[in-house]
Amino acid sequence: MTTAAVVFLSLACSIAPAHADATIEKGKVGLSVTGKGLSVKRAGGWMDGHGTGVRALLYTVYKGERTDITRWKDATPITAGMTKFSSVDWNLKGRRFQNGTWLCIQFNQADDTPCAEIHR
Repeated sequence: MTTAAVVFLSLACSIAPAHADATIEKGKVGLSVTGKGLSVKRAGGWMDGHGTGVRALLYTVYKGERTDITRWKDATPITAGMTKFSSVDWNLKGRRFQNGTWLCIQFNQADDTPCAEIHR
């Protein structure tokens, strides 16, 4: 599924935990996670609007401890009709996480940081 499709399909998403498969929106930032059980294949996100220097990273929170799992990555500006957003995506190749780990995305030009709980 393309990021543009995720953006349009995610308008009715919730903040409920998912089995390594979720789409979460918080403010102007979205997070999409695909996988099965505790294994995550891909994760990515978007931020409404775009400009120069938009970057993002993924991090986890487990038992109150934050761990960056990616480095900062440049987001791609995308225009779909009147909608403008910045998109970023990572291939996590089935990386396994502890049950109850929160996978989060952070953009350098937004305060919102949506998270999805990885659980059995």
